[in-house]
Amino acid sequence: MTEQIETSLCHISSFAPFDDISGASHFPIYNTGTFDLKKQKGDKIYDYTRSDNPTREVLENLFTHVEGGAGCVCTHTGIACVSLLFETVLKANSQILVEADCYGGTFRLLKIFKEKYNIQVHFANFCDVDMIEHILKTHDIDLVLCESPTNPGLKIIDLEKIAQLSHKYNALFAVDNSLATFISQRPLEFGADFSLFSTTKYISGHGSVVAGAIVAKTKELSQQIHYYANAHGRSQNPMDVFLISLGIPTLKIRMREHQENSIIIAKFLEEQDYIVKVTHPALPSHPQYELARKQMQFIPGVFCVDFSSAELAEKFIENTKIFGEKCSFGSPDSRVEIPAKISHASFSKEELKAIGISDSTVRFSIGLENVEDLIKDIEQAVK
Repeated sequence: MTEQIETSLCHISSFAPFDDISGASHFPIYNTGTFDLKKQKGDKIYDYTRSDNPTREVLENLFTHVEGGAGCVCTHTGIACVSLLFETVLKANSQILVEADCYGGTFRLLKIFKEKYNIQVHFANFCDVDMIEHILKTHDIDLVLCESPTNPGLKIIDLEKIAQLSHKYNALFAVDNSLATFISQRPLEFGADFSLFSTTKYISGHGSVVAGAIVAKTKELSQQIHYYANAHGRSQNPMDVFLISLGIPTLKIRMREHQENSIIIAKFLEEQDYIVKVTHPALPSHPQYELARKQMQFIPGVFCVDFSSAELAEKFIENTKIFGEKCSFGSPDSRVEIPAKISHASFSKEELKAIGISDSTVRFSIGLENVEDLIKDIEQAVK
């Protein structure tokens, strides 16, 4: 029987590498650094947790299954899976094509790779397919990387078209799926070679751990990411794996609630005279609204708002009582931030302007609170 994803998420222990004799609902935490080779009787041999660990393998098997891939590595942070992708695919003098509206941590990491390894980075608007093909046609690109939705600009990228173009010009295509998650869209089904995501956010759902994962489409690519994860020490510790697993079964119902709450808040803000613009892929005003509906099952609870002035944006942030001024997203608590100040502080003003972000832009991550309480908090914050 082929089960739906939400069923798999409710039976994580079924993805264990071996049967637990106790029948525990949650597979045991093998919180050990080493294993005694003489005492092992199964086909799989464990020696060192950096290389392999049964607890971590449960999550890696689950993510491989729900993403439709050939293998997965769970990493100790979200940005570590981006590092692992670069360490696996890129070499000195490689060329990479990246959506200009990318996560601030990815942008900072690209700068490091450019300076230390002479990696040539091409930034582009992935909504302009002709531009993407021109760059791929005129440069020897090894890797194409984007998020969809992008962060913080909330652009929706046509993943199938970008995958086709990447492979036409012999480049690998990777998608950062942190915002949408695999409950909403599965990049490998659109032709991507890698799907990576920060499990810190929606997937864990509780905001108490930092972690990431990268799923490879083919066995060959899976073997490569496992090799480099072991070599560079990118693997996640068993206790954090367990914490991640606690939130996974409720992912679908949480994503639905995040979506519904955020749409109500976004529509409310669109009607306010102190708001210049609301960018939310679930609203008809979004330029890729139809593509978002076609490509994703759920729209994440993250969106951006341009206030009438930077001063009002700062005032709003300072005065909110329920909304915390916090980076990251996907937790039960609602939060706001000015990307230029926090998550994308590594961008210059010119680089932010190029992706439509200013000092008056506020990024919202809508949580699971009562939506009327959130609206009241917004109203009192701008008085």
